[in-house]
Amino acid sequence: MGRAGRRAITEVLPRMREAWKLDFVVVNGENASHGAGLTGDHAKGILAAGADVITLGDHAFDQRDMMQFIESEPRVIRPLNFAKDAPGRGHGVFDARGKKVLVTQVLGQVFMKRPFEDPFAHVEAVLKKYPAGGLVQAALVDVHCEATSEKMAMGHYCDGRASVVVGTHTHVPTGDAQILQKGTAFLSDAGMTGDYNSVIGMEKTEPMRRFVTGMAKGRFTPAEGEATLSGLYVETDDRTGKALRVEPVRQGGRLAAAGPAPLA
Repeated sequence: MGRAGRRAITEVLPRMREAWKLDFVVVNGENASHGAGLTGDHAKGILAAGADVITLGDHAFDQRDMMQFIESEPRVIRPLNFAKDAPGRGHGVFDARGKKVLVTQVLGQVFMKRPFEDPFAHVEAVLKKYPAGGLVQAALVDVHCEATSEKMAMGHYCDGRASVVVGTHTHVPTGDAQILQKGTAFLSDAGMTGDYNSVIGMEKTEPMRRFVTGMAKGRFTPAEGEATLSGLYVETDDRTGKALRVEPVRQGGRLAAAGPAPLA
């Protein structure tokens, strides 16, 4: 989320990769540039800091240069069920130290500003093509939507077929990290990497004015204090593609620390 989030990725992610021996890292970059979308330059910075793949969301193309950048950078993934003529790809298969990882993203339909095509049908087609434990050793689904119920439904729908289903979009980390009955790691929302002394990452004054008075006076601007890097840590079985361990991740900033081990 904004400059604070990008700074946290640059400073913390390299140490995290080394300390936790991470094989593969996915970063949702949907709000990384000024709180709305992602520029090509900022995408390059996130990839250079240690991300293997960047997913986007409903603000995928708020920054105009992403329309061209995504065509030349396969490590940036936009939602599967975005507009049919949208540039880029909604899924990809990537190398993780000799293993294959599927990454895909869908947009939910509940409470979203505009209707998108059925996310369940789109995910179904991709998971059938790339079965975890078969053509790929792991499969991650980023479900980008507002309603926790829709995210949970997607988790259960993919249970046993995806290695990880993790929600993004609401900027608040949920406390329901778990391995579902058939072996899929799940979290309703990974939370934002950004300054939590804010209103979901935005400097507090303008959002609070609008809530209290119903009137706008200025633009939203991202908060720029110390960020908490939020996410999810998962270990998977290469043979089956199922999750073996899942832990919420919170490092730095205002939120209580969490992760698979202390991060020096």
